[in-house]
Amino acid sequence: MKIIDCLIIGSGPAGYTAAIYASRANLNPVLIQGIQPGGQLTTTNDVENYPGYPQGVTGPVMMEDFKKQAERFGTETVFGTVTEVQFSKEIGGIHKIIIDNKTEMQTRTVIISTGASAKYLGLESEKKYMGSGVSACAVCDGFFFKNQDVVVVGGGDSAAEEATYLAKLCNKVYLLVRKDQMRASKIMQKRVLETKNLEVLFNHETVEVMGEQTVQKIKVLNTNNNKTYTIPATGFFLAIGHNPNTEIFKGQLEMDEVGYLMTKANSSLTNLPGVFASGDAQDSIYRQAITAAGSGCMAALDAEKYLSELH
Repeated sequence: MKIIDCLIIGSGPAGYTAAIYASRANLNPVLIQGIQPGGQLTTTNDVENYPGYPQGVTGPVMMEDFKKQAERFGTETVFGTVTEVQFSKEIGGIHKIIIDNKTEMQTRTVIISTGASAKYLGLESEKKYMGSGVSACAVCDGFFFKNQDVVVVGGGDSAAEEATYLAKLCNKVYLLVRKDQMRASKIMQKRVLETKNLEVLFNHETVEVMGEQTVQKIKVLNTNNNKTYTIPATGFFLAIGHNPNTEIFKGQLEMDEVGYLMTKANSSLTNLPGVFASGDAQDSIYRQAITAAGSGCMAALDAEKYLSELH
């Protein structure tokens, strides 16, 4: 079996950027696209905050551009999902990757760019308006709702941050909190309560996202009196957390309590030699396309350095 130099798992901004750098360094990378080729960005209609696209671009078109650039330099992209990994613990050891439960690949380095998935409420209407008023990223999409009324769901720090961020752009922000208090830190709660155009609705649950082509109102349930009513809003933001797509690496790679992969300071190095992590699989803080791409670059440079030191 041919042993490749660099295998990349995941095809979002981190994976493709790693592929561009690795292929230009003559590592002949193979990139496994995964269950959602192009990653989370393929569910985003408009990307306006990525440099180099002055008119903005749709997520799917941008990821196709990344893919073409990686392939131009010789990256081999494989459609499939990694179902099992057997990482070596030895420096210079060979890592085994199983794709779709049948194909085994052997590689000297692995770059993990499997991303993260936003948590959703599980409503049919939420899926229906994804990208048409429903979003899981205020920093990515808040600008499109300037001077409009929006609803944010969540009670933790990320919900508080998203709501206060949106309050700077939007006319009115409603924060729906399921319980009678927020989980967010005291300082974040204080910031929320002191924001004039931000109204916190405790003991509220989302029943349905409603509208014609795009979101127009949110049907909510007040669990105190068991009554439903609608809030006129053009945006519906989910801020109930993310799940890093790292389940398959449990027991082999170090991760935090949520499942984000741990990397050594100022690097993409994991606890195992020749295994590198980039993008939203290891970034619980920024979660932007641009930072994911930057960390994909880091991972490729780290992989190249690791391989050169083996010879």
